[in-house]
Parts: sequence; structure tokens; C-alpha cells
Amino acid sequence: MSAATAERQFTPLDRLCASADHLLRTLLAPAPAARANPASQITDSSTLTDSERQHAAGLMRVNHVGEVCAQALYLGQALTARDANLRCHLLAAAKDEADHLAWCADRVRQLDSHLSWLNPVWFAGAYALGAAAGLAGDGWNLGFVVETERQVEAHLDGHLSDPDHSLPAADHGSRAIVEQMKRDEVAHADAALALGARELPAAIKLAMQAAAKVMTRTAYRI
Repeated sequence: MSAATAERQFTPLDRLCASADHLLRTLLAPAPAARANPASQITDSSTLTDSERQHAAGLMRVNHVGEVCAQALYLGQALTARDANLRCHLLAAAKDEADHLAWCADRVRQLDSHLSWLNPVWFAGAYALGAAAGLAGDGWNLGFVVETERQVEAHLDGHLSDPDHSLPAADHGSRAIVEQMKRDEVAHADAALALGARELPAAIKLAMQAAAKVMTRTAYRI
């Protein structure tokens, strides 16, 4: 039996229960990454100053929140997607993003800091947005994936190259993680385009950017 065939047999209640289970596992007991952490062979935290470590931890906490939201978005989108094959694609993407979740969490702890205390709030909000995107139709659902990944790609690029907001130059571990995450986000956007994503209206893109700014500024500290 194919994954899509099995997915067709699930009821909306089944999917809601699975989402609740995924929420608990994302926030309380995330699965280990399937791929090796890009920073696993890099031991550079001791070379950072206290201010550099604090800044790097804030940025990686923001990235971890982004991955919490990615899990919620994909689950919400899969809940309301109309096509079983698309639901399978979205759930597979969420599984890929779980590596990022684990890597960022590990890095924040290596930098002697904490994950965002508002993670349940971020998850709930992103899940609602994902479900709304799915209700709009599969083409718009995929378009939401593309725009989300493009904005995440730009955000991660800023962590690598923005002179005012980038990771410390000496933080090779965090940079290695962010570089791999960026490559993965590009691949997810390209896959969604290939499946027939529709271009989102400019107003929606701007609203997504505004919401992302609120999240990043808050998660950097809390």
C-alpha cells in the first residue's frame, strides 16, 4: 500500500490526533535528527566572547522557533490539503525539517542558553495559518510553502552575511547549521513549485513578512 493510499484512509479526527501527538513531541521530546549535525565536528564555542555567545544563542533560538513553526505549518497544511499525494509531500517535508529542529536545539544548548518559552504559542499560531492555507486550495497551499521557504532562505542568508545581524564570524558551528538549513529550504521551495504552486498576492507576502518580524524580535530574547 502506497503512502498516499494509506493517507486517504485517515479521517480528519485521525489527523488532528496525530497533530496533537506531533505537538507534544516537537515541544517536549523531539526526535533525534536523521542526519548528522553539521556542527558536530566543530568545537568553537569557547572562542566566542560572552556577548558573541549571547548574540549567537539569540539568533539560533530564533531559528529553532522557525523550525517549530515549520512543523506546525506543514501539519496544518496537511490537515486541510485536498489531495492525498500533497498531504504525503507536506508530511515528508515536515520530517526533513525535524533535522533542523534538532540541530538548532542542540546548538542553543551548546551556547549555554534556552529555547523560546513561547514555543507553544508559536506552534499554535503557525498551525492555524497552515490549516487556513490548505483550505484555500492545493495550489495556494503550495504557494504558501514556496513563499515561506523563500522568506526563511532570506532570513538565514542574513544570519550569514548581514553586517548588522549576522552570526559572529567565529561561530563556525552555527554557521555550518544555517548553511545546510538554507540549502534544504531552497530544495523544499523548488519541490513545491514543481508540484504546481501558485504565486501569492503581494499583500499576503507582506503580512507574512510582518508576522515573521514580530516572531524574530520576540524569540531573540524570550
